[in-house]
Amino acid sequence: MTASGGGDLPEMSTKTSFFGLKLFIFIAILFAIGIVIVLIFIFLCFRRNSKKHGSVVKKHSSGTIPLVSKDINVVKHKPRDLSEIEDVVEPKKNEILEMKVEIGRRGKKSEGECSDVSYGGCSETTSLSVEDPNIGWGRWYSMKEVEFATRGFAQENVIGEGGYGIVYRGVLQDGNVVAVKNLFNNKGQAEKEFKVEVEAIGKVRHKNLVRLVGYCAEGAKRMLVYEYIDNGNLEQWLHGDVGSVSPLTWDIRMRIAISTAKGLAYLHEGLEPKVVHRDIKSSNILLDKNWNAKVSDFGLAKLLGSEKTHVTTRVMGTFGYVSPEYASTGMLNERSDVYSFGVLLMEIITGRSPIDYSKPPGEMNLVDWFKGMVASRRGDELVDPLIEVQPSPRSLKRALLVCLRCIDLDVIKRPKMGQIVHMLEADDFPFRSELRTMREKDQVPSHADIYSKVPYPSKHADPVEKSRWR
Repeated sequence: MTASGGGDLPEMSTKTSFFGLKLFIFIAILFAIGIVIVLIFIFLCFRRNSKKHGSVVKKHSSGTIPLVSKDINVVKHKPRDLSEIEDVVEPKKNEILEMKVEIGRRGKKSEGECSDVSYGGCSETTSLSVEDPNIGWGRWYSMKEVEFATRGFAQENVIGEGGYGIVYRGVLQDGNVVAVKNLFNNKGQAEKEFKVEVEAIGKVRHKNLVRLVGYCAEGAKRMLVYEYIDNGNLEQWLHGDVGSVSPLTWDIRMRIAISTAKGLAYLHEGLEPKVVHRDIKSSNILLDKNWNAKVSDFGLAKLLGSEKTHVTTRVMGTFGYVSPEYASTGMLNERSDVYSFGVLLMEIITGRSPIDYSKPPGEMNLVDWFKGMVASRRGDELVDPLIEVQPSPRSLKRALLVCLRCIDLDVIKRPKMGQIVHMLEADDFPFRSELRTMREKDQVPSHADIYSKVPYPSKHADPVEKSRWR
């Protein structure tokens, strides 16, 4: 073979045994493959480092939020007799819901278009279209708006991840900060959770419940847009690396417990049909910069009409928080949430997880260990050692009593959430200020006389006024 182009070397133009390619072409291919491999290696290293650095701490208004990297076991099984399973949401409600949230269906706007966006004042017969951004239960966002807010669902914007979706921090075009929950579309789960959350809290406005701002539904994608809570969740502050002294003082912990109870009381007693959350746990309690709690994640919620005492459904929830009667029978009502709240309150008091396999055998189950310690009159040893200033004996005894009443195996004996608010807020009653005024007038009753009048509601007590927990 003769060399072409004056300067070419003859040996470089010779054919090789590899597919009959010329030598210089073969070398060029090897060189290109080498470059591609190096680039892939650099990309993987960079991505791994960015994930590592991005998962250490997240900044917020109070400093840094400790992250908890542990698996949460979720209970997902069915009762033995599947024929007994009922769906809580009635067919009529499902029809209304599908009509309100099935954004992809094109249609004409209703002539009497709703003007009250926040509280869902639209008629049930409203026909929706993609062009209508406000459908009565929040705002409809397009996929472009959501992608813009989250910077294309960037990894550095991830603020949470669970079994049903990934939560991103986003900034809307108007500057408002939101949390975008991108639901996993596993066997239709995204569509189901999307409908449940919109129906359960779409119209709800309460200071201790995370507000649903809007949603996005395009194709198979289902996303929920919430208000952004800037101080992490309770699990991070209880079980994360916070140092030798927890920033959650006893008073802050009781504030979190009371505000959580108020949110649940509104779901149970302030709505019709009532909403059973079904997944009360520390990671679903979000905290603002003033340590006020907001209950979040209504993907497992069930609606329970006033005519029903319970509903039989699949057992779902988080291991350690699920009430025993619900776990064994699948019968669910609001008292199941009360049990979960009791476990949550134990977690707040002790700083321990409901199930901790790193503990000795007798302490792995928080409920069993807690009850044993109280029965042995060692309640003062239950307080989280990271709390610098110990609570008063009276405040501690009140909290322990609430825990024990919430986890009573007799469902009927468990208090309602409104009563729990009343019990936890007992120190907020104006008895001390009244006592101080009466002392100034030299009309001094004893402490025992005053505090004996503090009403601890029993199961027969009158319901607490709604203004106590709104």
